[in-house]
Amino acid sequence: MRREPLNVTSLRNDLRPPWRHLEVVAETGSTNADLLARAAAGEDIDGVVLIAEHQTAGHGRMGRTWSAAPRAAITLSAGVGTANVPVAGWGWLPLATGVAVVDAIAAVTGVEAGLKWPNDVLAGPAAPGSGGKLAGILAEQAGDAIVVGIGLNVSADRDELPAGQATSLWLEGAADTRRADILVAILRELEQWYLRWANGAQPGNAEACGLRAAYLRSCSTVGRDVRVELPGGGTLTGRACDVDDVGRLLVSGAGGVHAVSAGDVVHVRPQT
Repeated sequence: MRREPLNVTSLRNDLRPPWRHLEVVAETGSTNADLLARAAAGEDIDGVVLIAEHQTAGHGRMGRTWSAAPRAAITLSAGVGTANVPVAGWGWLPLATGVAVVDAIAAVTGVEAGLKWPNDVLAGPAAPGSGGKLAGILAEQAGDAIVVGIGLNVSADRDELPAGQATSLWLEGAADTRRADILVAILRELEQWYLRWANGAQPGNAEACGLRAAYLRSCSTVGRDVRVELPGGGTLTGRACDVDDVGRLLVSGAGGVHAVSAGDVVHVRPQT
């Protein structure tokens, strides 16, 4: 079945630390908003995973909306504790999530994907980076925790996706579109990166735990000409040359190398 319902009991049986509780709801506006509200009310959300069969008011960066047909996508949010990690390292958590998603979908579905800085998962190998958008990731702070949200198009047909560059694992020829299999793989991959990032000799140090190298292997942005639409309306153009030790994109352009902590990146096609 392309869109079989999730079995919460089976998913809970596959949970391992740092995940300690998993819930599946039939419908909600936004799983991120729900976990943030719980944190604001005093609940400990560290290790809590919330999954929606249908999300009606999902959102991404810069106020964008995100929607999908019921059971056609993976929409999950996870509470991740950061109490032992220096604030400077927090920016790596959404990037680690991107690595986890890319590795999980490759292992389960056979679909190759790459990462567009900071949080888009694009179909196709990392180097070309010109495929449609499979997933988006949004991280939001909640006290000493961060809520990491993932929206991944799994079985959507073309007419169920928003106009533009969106695609789904189904459209990309996935060998397996069972959401439970993909969910478990994502949580396992994210678990590994979280434990390295949070419990290493230098918590939050992406270089020491191998995260930076893993991210650069999957990143389709570094090495390309880009246009970055900055918060506030500014624009930066140049060559994306690296990601620094706190996860910022380094762009070589007019006036030198600029560190970008937030912005909408457009991959510019080379002139022919």
